Amino acid sequence: MQRIACPERDDWRDTAAQCGFDFHTIDGERYWDERGYYAFTLDDIERDIEAPTAEIEEMCLEAAGRILDDERLLRRLQIPQAFWPLLAASWQRDDKSLYGRFDLSYGGHGPAKLLEYNADTPTSIFEAAVFQWTWLEQAIERRIIPQRADQYNSIHERLIARWQDFGGSHHLHLTGLTGDSEDAGTLAYLADTASQAGLATTLLDIEDIGWRDDGGGFVDLDGNDMALVFKLYPWEWMFQDAFGARLEQAATRWIEPPWKAVLSNKGILPLLWEMFEGHPNLLPAFFEDDPKAASLGPSFVRKPLFSREGANVSLVADGVAVSAQDGPYGAEGFIRQALAPLPDFGGVFPVIGSWLVAHEPCGLSIREDETPITGNSSRFVPHAIL
Repeated sequence: MQRIACPERDDWRDTAAQCGFDFHTIDGERYWDERGYYAFTLDDIERDIEAPTAEIEEMCLEAAGRILDDERLLRRLQIPQAFWPLLAASWQRDDKSLYGRFDLSYGGHGPAKLLEYNADTPTSIFEAAVFQWTWLEQAIERRIIPQRADQYNSIHERLIARWQDFGGSHHLHLTGLTGDSEDAGTLAYLADTASQAGLATTLLDIEDIGWRDDGGGFVDLDGNDMALVFKLYPWEWMFQDAFGARLEQAATRWIEPPWKAVLSNKGILPLLWEMFEGHPNLLPAFFEDDPKAASLGPSFVRKPLFSREGANVSLVADGVAVSAQDGPYGAEGFIRQALAPLPDFGGVFPVIGSWLVAHEPCGLSIREDETPITGNSSRFVPHAIL
């Protein structure tokens, strides 16, 4: 694995505009950055990223089954007791998952280490599936990168195939915070892949979901029943919202399914370590109130059970928080995870996003930052296999 500087396409902004990628610049700063790319060997991908991703997913599914059968563990994750039956029923029905993303620390040497699992509402999928693939094709064509270059990326095709598993006869509603350009772009892209799979789609804001009193059930603005819904909106927020109390009454099938709430919780990290201690792709991790957390010593990463985009995560070295992100999370408690310093490529620190569709690894994305904590403004940089 190496980071290679390269010229950017002079027309990339026009290309972005043509395909609806309108959040390539955030607050005046580059989010998409193709002035360099990360190069991998095929062995890097197959041995160090793809195979471990499949193995970690298997461990996560085994852990989910154990957690959903154990009230003590559900309490440990601070999942409200009122929603335990919803999660259990979803697991027992084997409700289908669409996708997810592992964030890994990997620099080309040694096993990749799981930092966290974006199991419920991962974004940056359009950039990963489509825009970096377009970059690859055009960069080869324009001799910016070698002619032999390839990319680890079958995300787009896998998404279309997975939507077909949900049934082409269904009407799919997609919902989230449509006022956020990144979320709106993600929803529009997933709607497009679902349409290609034969599903009729409707996009609406989470605030516009209504309730039908006669017979019960969620409805859209036209009063249509919402039978199948993709939500780019975290389960822990839904549990707190006013309509959360009605989730169990409704016949709606949700994507991601309710059982995914146990995997999107940072508490899955200490539970994975407890169940599979010593696995080469896992980092030691403990709930903060666990006496075993002291075994990490004075250097660790502190994460709230519920957190988005690095918020309220702090990197502690020798007892001092050397890098920390502010945010609204932490009331439910924290975990501590062993420090796995991100590789330093000339002053930038990349995180590997390893994508799964239908539980199968199928592509990667890279976010980099000048700090070791990846946040909302961290740049997306393309990759190639050389």
